[in-house]
Amino acid sequence: MFTDVQAEIAAALLSTATPVPAAIKGAARGRAERRFAVYRNTVAASLIEALAARFPVVARLVGADFFRAMARAYVAKEPPRSPLLFQYGESFPAFITGFAPAAPLPYLADVARLEFARGLAYHAADADPLAASAFAALDKGRLAEFAVRLHPSVFIVSSDHPIFSIWLAHQSQSVLPISHRAAESALVARPFLDVETRRLAPGTDTFLTALKSGSTIGEAVAAGAHASSSFNAAEALATLIGANIAIGLGT
Repeated sequence: MFTDVQAEIAAALLSTATPVPAAIKGAARGRAERRFAVYRNTVAASLIEALAARFPVVARLVGADFFRAMARAYVAKEPPRSPLLFQYGESFPAFITGFAPAAPLPYLADVARLEFARGLAYHAADADPLAASAFAALDKGRLAEFAVRLHPSVFIVSSDHPIFSIWLAHQSQSVLPISHRAAESALVARPFLDVETRRLAPGTDTFLTALKSGSTIGEAVAAGAHASSSFNAAEALATLIGANIAIGLGT
């Protein structure tokens, strides 16, 4: 059937170990195989370039040659499953975790998660953030009872490594040194035109994650305090309001 031929061609395009499908014809078999090889290389190169554009800091951390080899291995194992190319690479961080040559860089997969979150935030739906006055108008005695609806572009990425500092250091041509090895969490959001990325204080990642899951402010504060002994509820609320990521309040 035609769908079987399509599947066979798609598999062969992404794997040099797969024979050229018999359905590919030419004046001679060798010529058909050479032409298919050109097409195969073009497809692989396009996907590798898409990954490099999606994960620029990862590419800088490992170098162009290493990245191309890693991306080529990923493309062969994880072909696109959507016609929307911006969605490609969702499983790349997990792939990096299991990619043995990348083992000396234990933070690499989490940096990739942060970069993929930035891409998702860029393509997320638009929504109007609440003004700070909406929080100021709340009954302070009932603040803990309110749930907060977060902007569709909000993503929280947590790591045992200083991923925000690593990402930030690579936003200029001259890479800045990382002076610490502490765990970091980052908030990624696009409340207005540009994607914003900021470091989160300890426990604030848990606080925001709880809000995103539907918890009330009181429940989210409790979760943040449980996650970190240095959690500061006032600072977490200031981050929520100052980052312009709340789009609704309810009880």
